[in-house]
Amino acid sequence: MTRTIAHASGIEADSLDHANLRRAVELLEAPTITARMANLVGAPLEFAVRALPERVSARIHGAVEAALYKSAQAALWSMANVPGRAASTRWHKLAAAGTGAVGGAFGFAALFLELPVSTTIMMRAVADVARSEGFDLADPSTRHSCLEVFALGGPSGQDDASETGYYLARGFTADVMRHLSAELAGRTVAGRGMTTGLGSKEAGKWLAKLVERVATRFGVVVTEKFAAQAVPIVGAATGAALNTMFTDYYQDVARGHFIVRRLEQRYGEAVVQEAYAEMALHRHG
Repeated sequence: MTRTIAHASGIEADSLDHANLRRAVELLEAPTITARMANLVGAPLEFAVRALPERVSARIHGAVEAALYKSAQAALWSMANVPGRAASTRWHKLAAAGTGAVGGAFGFAALFLELPVSTTIMMRAVADVARSEGFDLADPSTRHSCLEVFALGGPSGQDDASETGYYLARGFTADVMRHLSAELAGRTVAGRGMTTGLGSKEAGKWLAKLVERVATRFGVVVTEKFAAQAVPIVGAATGAALNTMFTDYYQDVARGHFIVRRLEQRYGEAVVQEAYAEMALHRHG
């Protein structure tokens, strides 16, 4: 993706960019996936989560980390790299609904079989959005940003009450991202989408670090989803609805995230963050 810095005094000077940022704010500051799941199931999810045995919760978090790592490889590396191609959001939601129906119909044990498949579908949905916003899937920073989307959907257990908002959540992975960017910067072979100076083992190590960081957040909402699907009254229909909701939610987060990133490349991070904060303040006010 071509990166140019606009000479305008701010985003307000471009009505289209201003409208796009407003759309991103609406998507990124919308109710969380936890709130949406609670509305669907009809009860707060913390009770269902507390009912899960500790060993089950630990197994879920381990499965989430493995699913994220595998999906990053299977989904992103296999997609056609055509920046600007329109995203196929409906197809991904239909596919996710199918896997959710299986999990809902066959109970809790099937959820561990469903997770790698549904995570890969969601990862492809996120990458599809990134591509539609003009991002190059061969660029390591794009791939890392696709993973970052999964850290934007829910809090970690260490967050306090002030940890709300897109930029605060995005800062969760900032340290790892900066380290990764420093390691990978300037190592792309023009026209080949390859990196030099970084062995496959080292690249895998940095990817694993980012996945581990992201999994601590994504694991929270997946645990809540598993707890919701483990409720006895939940069947195939609700399982499908939960998966569709998950995919739809992360598609929206991805759309907002990559709009912001695209605008940051044009105007600079400080300008976009300031405009974003003002719009978010007005929205919540």
